[in-house]
Amino acid sequence: MKDEMKDVKGQVAQTVATLMTTAFGLIAALAWNEAIKAIIIQYFQAGNGITGLLIYAILITIIAVVATIIIARSIAKPVVQEVRIVD
Repeated sequence: MKDEMKDVKGQVAQTVATLMTTAFGLIAALAWNEAIKAIIIQYFQAGNGITGLLIYAILITIIAVVATIIIARSIAKPVVQEVRIVD
């Protein structure tokens, strides 16, 4: 019973981590979408704020990468050290 509970907790943690990672990926994608749209608008129409959109996209991407690394490390299994007994 305890093993089943550990498995369920592990699955829940993995699912939450996946959902959070996906959410940050979506935010980064939306940021890049806006930046690319602004660049396109500049070449076809007069537009402002492209630098701001690019900076926003870069910052969101960096945040997404850092958050993904933190989330992955927080659910990673601990490293097991090998112990040798010497006679």
